[in-house]
Amino acid sequence: MFSSVKPYENQRYASLKKECQRRKQLFEDPLFPANDDSLFYKSRIQGIQWKRPKEICNDPHLFVDGISSHDLHQGQVGNCWFVAACSSLASRESLWQKVIPDWKEQEWNLEKPESYVGIFHFQFWRFGQWLDVVIDDRLPTLHNQLIYCHSNSRNEFWCALVEKAYAKLSGCYEALDGGNTADALVDFTGGVSEPIDLTEGDYITDEAKRNLLFERVLKVHSRGGLISCSIKATSAADMEARLDCGLVKGHAYAVTDVRKVRLGHGLLSFFKSEKLDMIRMRNPWGEREWNGPWSDTSEEWQKVSKSEREKMGMTVEDDGEFWMTFEDFCKYFTDIIKCRLINTSYLSIHKTWEEAVLHGAWTRNNDPLKNRCGGCINHKDTFLQNPQVELNRNYRMHTLQQKVASSIYINSRSVFLRTDLKEGRYVIIPTTFDPGHVGEFLLRIFTDVPSDCRELTLDEPAHTCWSGMCGYPQVVSQIHVLAAAGLKNQDSQGGADPYVIMKCEGQKVRSPVKKNTVSPEFDVKGLFYRKKPGQPIIVQIWNHNLISDEFLGQVVLTGDPGDRQSVHTLHLQDKGNKRSNDLSGTIAVKLLSSNILTNV
Repeated sequence: MFSSVKPYENQRYASLKKECQRRKQLFEDPLFPANDDSLFYKSRIQGIQWKRPKEICNDPHLFVDGISSHDLHQGQVGNCWFVAACSSLASRESLWQKVIPDWKEQEWNLEKPESYVGIFHFQFWRFGQWLDVVIDDRLPTLHNQLIYCHSNSRNEFWCALVEKAYAKLSGCYEALDGGNTADALVDFTGGVSEPIDLTEGDYITDEAKRNLLFERVLKVHSRGGLISCSIKATSAADMEARLDCGLVKGHAYAVTDVRKVRLGHGLLSFFKSEKLDMIRMRNPWGEREWNGPWSDTSEEWQKVSKSEREKMGMTVEDDGEFWMTFEDFCKYFTDIIKCRLINTSYLSIHKTWEEAVLHGAWTRNNDPLKNRCGGCINHKDTFLQNPQVELNRNYRMHTLQQKVASSIYINSRSVFLRTDLKEGRYVIIPTTFDPGHVGEFLLRIFTDVPSDCRELTLDEPAHTCWSGMCGYPQVVSQIHVLAAAGLKNQDSQGGADPYVIMKCEGQKVRSPVKKNTVSPEFDVKGLFYRKKPGQPIIVQIWNHNLISDEFLGQVVLTGDPGDRQSVHTLHLQDKGNKRSNDLSGTIAVKLLSSNILTNV
């Protein structure tokens, strides 16, 4: 997660600071100057003055009494999404120390005032790379008050400075007006954001599904991830409308704790197994809380012992932070975003994922074979002109195959898909919804076993100086083994552990083993570029054993491009000259061949 860091716009913090100290000058950032261009791209606020912290208060600090999710308050820009993400970040020391590096060195040093030259740097993860963003300490104020993100303490500035660095990365402060909490959570962590629509999932009525979701949310929280939630606004009038229960629509909340709360008092609470699934949130406004069950002053808290309340950090203040049962949470909130830190460490005791990272691009070209922006599968003529990613193939796919999973199309910076796939061969196709849209993308794939996937760039085997001597493919054939039936029993339970091998001209493709069955469904494909069309394609079925695998039968196919029969159901035969000798069982296969190598 913590890879090497690249200086943003090639501004190097250490050398810039050293130069300012040598000149005894306060740093002024030429790339993000103290003017309206850094504030707005269309709006304007009159009377803004840029001031350094020492002009706002007498004793400025990065942190006052440490860092806390209670520090932050939203200002005059609609960036509750960013402030909510900062609130979540503040609760994770290992994460905020990455975003705010060398914080002790950056803090105001009362013993060495001459070392302070008004320069700070912060780090954000963007598209696979940690960026180090340098800023000066001039902050926009109105009537000597910070107009954007600010702290409870007038002399605490970490949140205002982090916000300025993020605004610089985004272009200007106004670019933070309306955004996606998921983006900020990912930028703070390098994690993977998973949005969940609570209304579509029917978590209110389906208790089993709700319990499973709570366990997942609890796991993300307990393993250091960040979480945010919101209530969808259905109209402009709905935005930031307050409900009777105290919650606000169209507004991002930070989730600051998730836990199972033990009910009861004294020894009784230890012997009773009753626990309540609960979640704690914070409103970035620093006020306006939930007023239903388990709100700050509700009588439900009498069910919890004093020690349990202290352990939960329960306070009765209008500080914007409050507890709810997870059932009520699913009843009122419509969306939750889990930002998970995917574990790729082999030293961990927890589940370890294998990660593959690929940078790609949708590009436009008049040649269909070179075009890479084909749009979604609705556009069948161009869909396969998108980038393709796979391990097992060498050449791009040119005919539509069965779709096994798909993410949603959404106007968002990142798209997430979680899916269970059986062992097999898959092609990943990143697409925009409409064809013709260009842009770069980052694809991250996390799997149980190494995927080693790569982008497919070639449409067919290349012509080389060796092609004349060694030959060039004349025919491309795709063999699809669907299933087998009636195989020979191999054990006392009346089953077998069969698998398929497809062979042609020295190349072979092998399927996974199917356990304990004489009627396996293989659903496996092999692709062969054939230099000698007269050579057959051989499909064999074997039984997997501990010591030596056993041959169960085979079929021999010509792969003639003129053969248009869609599905062949063939009796298994023996090897060699015993072809007429039918063995027990049949196999169902599809075969597609073409003299045009870009047809399959």
